[in-house]
Amino acid sequence: MVEAVVLYPSPPIGHLLAMVELGKLLLSHQPSLSIHILIATPPYQAESTAPYIAAVSSTIPSIVFHKLPKVTLLPSTDVTHHEFLTFEVLRLSNPSVHETLLSISKDYKVHAFIMDFFCTVAFKVAVDLSIPPYFFYTSGVASLSSFFYLPTLHNNTTKSFKELNLLLNIPGVPPVPSADMPKPVLDRNDQVYHIFINNSMYLPKSAGIIINSFESLEPRAIKAIRDGLCVPDGPSPPLYCIGPLIADVDRRSGARSNAAGEGAPDDCLMWLDKQPSKSVVFLCFGSLGLFSAQQLKEIAEGLERSEQRFLWVVRNPPSENLSVAIKEQSEPDLNTLLPMGFLERTKERGKVVKSWAPQVAVLNHDSIGGFVTHCGWNSVLESVCAGVPMVAWPLYAEQRFNRVLLVEEMKIALPMVESETGFVDSSEVEKGVRELMGWEQGKVVRERTVAMKHAAKAAMSEGGSSRLALAKLFESWKKE
Repeated sequence: MVEAVVLYPSPPIGHLLAMVELGKLLLSHQPSLSIHILIATPPYQAESTAPYIAAVSSTIPSIVFHKLPKVTLLPSTDVTHHEFLTFEVLRLSNPSVHETLLSISKDYKVHAFIMDFFCTVAFKVAVDLSIPPYFFYTSGVASLSSFFYLPTLHNNTTKSFKELNLLLNIPGVPPVPSADMPKPVLDRNDQVYHIFINNSMYLPKSAGIIINSFESLEPRAIKAIRDGLCVPDGPSPPLYCIGPLIADVDRRSGARSNAAGEGAPDDCLMWLDKQPSKSVVFLCFGSLGLFSAQQLKEIAEGLERSEQRFLWVVRNPPSENLSVAIKEQSEPDLNTLLPMGFLERTKERGKVVKSWAPQVAVLNHDSIGGFVTHCGWNSVLESVCAGVPMVAWPLYAEQRFNRVLLVEEMKIALPMVESETGFVDSSEVEKGVRELMGWEQGKVVRERTVAMKHAAKAAMSEGGSSRLALAKLFESWKKE
């Protein structure tokens, strides 16, 4: 029988991209392998991934996608709570996961069922079919440490993290302000909090955890997990750091993008060609990140006063009480959203792009000297691999937690200072951009990021830590 591995990503495009890159990596090690990816129909932007999936299918025949049937949500489901919405789709998809896994198992020797952390509800399905369950964690090792340790933190207090107002001591991680824990676990009265507690309890029971990071980026967190410090009352599973995996794809084909806007992407790359080396700060905030109209104006005013060259991706403000872009976004009207005359006054040193830009290509352009980012893990790794220092401006999910790591532990980013409500005024935008692009404050993070760029390349080279971790993963499958 042909050997196979089944992958199960969470619906958001960033998670799918990372999982497909994992599939490609597995094939690079064993080309005869058959990769099967289960696709739960996302509860938002339902067709946004279709062009990307079609492109992968047409170019890599060894990767087979299995689209699971669309589920019917209860009328009472809170559609504005995108984490709960995702969990509900995955829970209701479980019978289809079982049926599809059973069908694949009849024709292939399945070595592993590798699921996204969000997809933990399918853990028991794999166990029932005697298929070893693995996790692919799409954020960093330190973030993984926090979820390993979450049940311990839960048992040590009766208050929500958002109410504690203290520093949390998580093994292998710098002290984390309780309010900077991942947004979905801030309120213990939120049903999603309890889903994450439950999911965290399954991490130690897995056959192993594959993670998109590398040894020299997060050595303390890796050691803490391997030493068993994050699971005080039980064994820790094997950890396979196989990153950094970078999805260098044309995101106009569905990945992390809407339809390309005016002049994107070739026009913005041509504009960068005309700028001096390391002179441009790039501002881009992920596939789901949105700002209010007032915040967009503050960013514009801060950029204008900073006198720095900039390339800024602007999206429409949120609507319908949605804090993230879980619905398709229309093209923004820049003249309405931005301060009067801003585009004209800054046209010699700045460029604003509607909705989307080719992020990997931009970050690797010689003109880019800094990156203002939402701290999503894919974006962090892309910046590290390009050797571009960051200003950390988190918006959702585990991004505030990531900011602590980027600033305090890795020292590859400067923090964007926000108010208690999360609002950032123009003076802070100006200060953050100036400090990042200046030689004094930005020098340390710039040098550190360049060092991490070389370390990332070494990790993925022959004999590097990530290549060795991948070989160990395959060896574990042969033993089974």
